[in-house]
Amino acid sequence: MKKRIIGIDVARAFAVIGMVIVNFKVVFGEDGRSWVQSFANIFEGKSAATFVVLAGVGLALMTNSAIKNDDHEKLKIIRNIIAKRALFLFIIGISYIAIWPADILHFYSVYMVIVILLLRRKENIFLTSGIVLILIYPILMMFWDYEIGWDFSTLDYQDFWTIKGFIKNLFFNGFHPVIPWAAFMLFGYWLGKQDLHNEKVVKKIFWISFFIFVLIQYSSYLAISFLSEGDQETTKELVEVVGTDPMPPLPIYMFTGITIAFTIISACIWIARRYENTIIINGLNKTGQLALTFYVAHVIIGMGIVEILNPSKMGKYSIEFSVVYALVFSLFCILFAIIWRKYKKSGPLEWVMRKLTA
Repeated sequence: MKKRIIGIDVARAFAVIGMVIVNFKVVFGEDGRSWVQSFANIFEGKSAATFVVLAGVGLALMTNSAIKNDDHEKLKIIRNIIAKRALFLFIIGISYIAIWPADILHFYSVYMVIVILLLRRKENIFLTSGIVLILIYPILMMFWDYEIGWDFSTLDYQDFWTIKGFIKNLFFNGFHPVIPWAAFMLFGYWLGKQDLHNEKVVKKIFWISFFIFVLIQYSSYLAISFLSEGDQETTKELVEVVGTDPMPPLPIYMFTGITIAFTIISACIWIARRYENTIIINGLNKTGQLALTFYVAHVIIGMGIVEILNPSKMGKYSIEFSVVYALVFSLFCILFAIIWRKYKKSGPLEWVMRKLTA
């Protein structure tokens, strides 16, 4: 059996920390010093994308052995486990949607079902399917108004609890709609099929994905600057079309998210392998292993504490408070993970999930 790739867990830790920063900024407030805002904006859309790509990598690692050995019985068992985990995550995500409308877990569960449907298909099918989901999205926007149902000032979605509203939110204009966001998990599954134990392969993935990421970013910037001719209103309109903002998730953003996720994951694998025994890598490794627990905890505990102490100030805190609190919360998560893993093999919520879906 091949050794566990700790760099994947390190990347998962970074993804969760980035999501904590972004989500705390949204919930607590984001007015303040511009350089702090710029720092927080770095993680916007990219951390969540990396989180989903990593899930695809994990599913590939779960199924690689069974598929390679053509073990139908083992693959059937794994498929059932993935399906049960998808249901578990869907229920968890929906259970607190009233207090955290931007939940990713119930979307995440549907991405997993799509992967299940494509198991045993050739690797390129996952890439092709992902690209189709990305390219079909702008076409859907020609027929449906992306903003229908939304009050972006309060993050409220009208008719969310109706069948029609829920389906439209889930597949088209929610925070992480299945079309096209499932592409992140499909590309992640493809990545997990590569030989990530081979340093040459990992380095190749890093440099290619990094180059494409920089190229997309630069091309987007040039297009906006050239076409807007300095007009602020035109710039705002162009940012929505050829910018890299996650809402709506147009192709430029999607390919940006995929390439930065590949860059981060490959870099973490590469670095973690070289510095495996250092205290920083060890802490991040253990944190990544408890990613699900910390994702839910940052909503229930992290946001909950502040809301209980001063509910009237929610959304009115400074960006400095939001970022510092996110970093402090993340530090406590790392310390908790180090201590917890001394005594337990998996995180609290991870343990419950495995027990219920075994």
